[in-house]
Amino acid sequence: MNRLFKSSTALGLALFIGGTPAFADMEAARAFLDDEIAGLSVLTREEQEAEMQWFIDAAEPFQGMSINVVSETITTHEYESQVLAPAFTAITGIEVTHDLIGEGDVVERLQVQMQTGENVYDAYVNDSDLIGTHWRYKQARSLTDWMAGEGADVTSPTLDLDDFIGLDFTTAPDGNLYQLPDQQFANLYWFRYDWFNDEKNQADFREAYGYDLGVPVNWSAYEDIAEFFTGRDLSHMGVEGEVFGNMDYGKKDPSLGWRYTDAWMSMAGMGDVGEPNGLPVDEWGIRVNEQGQPVGSCVARGGATNSPAAVYAVTKAIEWLQKYTPPAAMGMTFGEAGPIPGQGNIAQQMFWYTAFTAATVTPDLPVMNEDGTPKWRMAPSPHGAYWQEGTKIGYQDVGSWTILDSTPVDRAKAAWLYAQFVTSKTVDTKKSHVGLTFIRESTINDESFTERAPRLGGLVEFYRSPARVQWSPTGTNIPDYPKLAQLWWQNIGDAMSGAKTPQEALDALCEAQESVLARLERAGIQGDIGPKLNEERDASYWLEQPGAPKPKLANEEEEPMTIGYDELIKSWQ
Repeated sequence: MNRLFKSSTALGLALFIGGTPAFADMEAARAFLDDEIAGLSVLTREEQEAEMQWFIDAAEPFQGMSINVVSETITTHEYESQVLAPAFTAITGIEVTHDLIGEGDVVERLQVQMQTGENVYDAYVNDSDLIGTHWRYKQARSLTDWMAGEGADVTSPTLDLDDFIGLDFTTAPDGNLYQLPDQQFANLYWFRYDWFNDEKNQADFREAYGYDLGVPVNWSAYEDIAEFFTGRDLSHMGVEGEVFGNMDYGKKDPSLGWRYTDAWMSMAGMGDVGEPNGLPVDEWGIRVNEQGQPVGSCVARGGATNSPAAVYAVTKAIEWLQKYTPPAAMGMTFGEAGPIPGQGNIAQQMFWYTAFTAATVTPDLPVMNEDGTPKWRMAPSPHGAYWQEGTKIGYQDVGSWTILDSTPVDRAKAAWLYAQFVTSKTVDTKKSHVGLTFIRESTINDESFTERAPRLGGLVEFYRSPARVQWSPTGTNIPDYPKLAQLWWQNIGDAMSGAKTPQEALDALCEAQESVLARLERAGIQGDIGPKLNEERDASYWLEQPGAPKPKLANEEEEPMTIGYDELIKSWQ
């Protein structure tokens, strides 16, 4: 599989002379296909060249133009910025500067452009979590209208929207597509497959808990497994140092908010049944009416952000951090905590992003076998006591191309060509092998991933399974993602630090969310799909209604359930 990872530096240098494109024709395209793609595409070589020829022809009116696009810094986007952008420039004559900045900074730049109308960037890769924002503010181009109208002449005939797996997440209730998926990854359950299959560990666990050690189906089983492994002596397996049964993070930082909106509360069972998101109450606890207008976040208005299920979710997270997690984790951010399982002393992690896969299959890590296969696996996350069948059970991050109305048409067209290039069938299979962030069905099912699957710990099996639809980004209940998202880490952080109880922190959070909703309602800038708050009622009224918010369970400890990993994989097939 060495052909997957050959250096692209020589290609990038060969395509440029003095910092400007050396040529913009099929000679550049063939060099790119030979040296970079190297046959790793779902298209035949003839089809690849035909697709590249289309880009050359469509880009002709824009040769010499310089455009600026931006995304967060992850492996997939590094590959686009360092390899695909120079190749696109050489092939089309459109010079692309693809900036890489923090996720929060991407949202900030987007906000500036929306508020001022100044063209900060010609296109953004921003999370589909903003779909509710884009739909309501009407400042992002509807790609549906764009592809049929002004952008028709620069929309690839081989784009094949039906091949994308994330369009449900970037389509608004009006039926329009507002964002084109560029990379996608899920938060799943991660565990040490070798530890779970060890005969001594299995026997000891069964003796202690009365059931089989396996992939936990619910939080009760997860908690038992966390308790079992924390402090366990695994010297019989050659494991040195202290072992922990859980990994997480708790620092009061913006990434703490993602931990809960992405979508810990749905895993606990706070929201309603529905795909891709719960309706009328979603995983942020915000309720909408039949017109799609947000009507409340607190239980008193029919929301669930401070409901018993939400309190249960936060309480469990804090308890597990304190009891079963390395002490330093409470002071860690998302980025700092991410590499820790790869160091070899963590038994399981419920909230683990598949974006870490590439870094966790690095040779010589303690969690890798000598033959290049991992000692760990990924599986569906277990669900909490309030969860019910048909409810979302986890989150997928779908970074997606967004072009704002304030971007001039010619620049928007050039940027749209670049967005299609980096998501094209010619490019996508190779890009997916680098970043492991799938967006196309054809790529997922490519033979090259069948070959590589044993080295990726269950990633390919998950994305080929019907189960993946239960993982989804933030949905359309959220009318202003940037304003609301910042409230989560500040308030959850108070619970994590002990400054407030989980109930007090969530009461403050739902009130803060409703304050934003009320301001948007008064401003009236989102029209008849903007917030329209319900009158407050006694909480008992809403808790007695079907669905969310749900009343407190008499017993929040379920009968623990596990399933064998190999049995789980067979059920997907």
